[in-house]
Amino acid sequence: MRKHILKAVQAHAAAEYPRECCGLIVAVGRGHRYIPCENTATDPNEKFRIAPEDYAAAEDMGEVIGIVHSHPDATSRPSPRDLAMCEATELPWHILSWPEGDWRTIAPTGNTPLVGRPFVHGAWDCWQVCADWYKREWGLEFEAFKREDGWWEQADGPSLYEQAYEAAGFERVGTPQRGDMIVMEVGRTKHPNHAGIYLGSDARLPGEPAAVHGGGPFLLHHVYGRPSEIVVFGGPWHDRTRLVLRHKNAISGFEGLHGGRGSGN
Repeated sequence: MRKHILKAVQAHAAAEYPRECCGLIVAVGRGHRYIPCENTATDPNEKFRIAPEDYAAAEDMGEVIGIVHSHPDATSRPSPRDLAMCEATELPWHILSWPEGDWRTIAPTGNTPLVGRPFVHGAWDCWQVCADWYKREWGLEFEAFKREDGWWEQADGPSLYEQAYEAAGFERVGTPQRGDMIVMEVGRTKHPNHAGIYLGSDARLPGEPAAVHGGGPFLLHHVYGRPSEIVVFGGPWHDRTRLVLRHKNAISGFEGLHGGRGSGN
């Protein structure tokens, strides 16, 4: 990291301590600049959120090439959320422990495993493992889907799965086939709030270790607070099912089981 940027981040971290500082590294012409941003998180001592207007202003200056934040009174080791958001933004993330002063950079890999990822709501959660499966298996991509933690507990709030599935290219069906999205109600909820991918009798995923044995049928899902996993789709999971959704570009049969690609939206 260039010395003038590190020095600027250190000064920002010291000024914001014990809050997390946050900012952006921007390429302007042949040089790089650190742009300090406002941390608008509700608990800024524990996490950060860059104000959208700050991000837009930085983009007006040049190309955003990195995201920076500090870890007050902690090491520079990335949290699960740091790792998830690094993948989501597709940018390097730079972490400064303060006042210790250790600096660490993490880079997106572009290949987060479907099984065993930690739970981070809004980044690595039940919807995201479904979206990542569709992208990896069928080449389908979806618009960024914003969701607030706990939305399912608000009786007068939106029922996100029920309201959004048609616009995302899904339709309701009866009997599931491999690749259908199973939408369930889990825990104390006012709306269907959990989803997974129905895998049928074949739990294998290309490039992933075999995670479950038996005759199935199987479900890939990511429950709140637990690593993503493949389970047998039966018993309580079947009983909690409220919707079976099939994408308009679904691939079935031999082609679907062997990684065929569909066209995106």
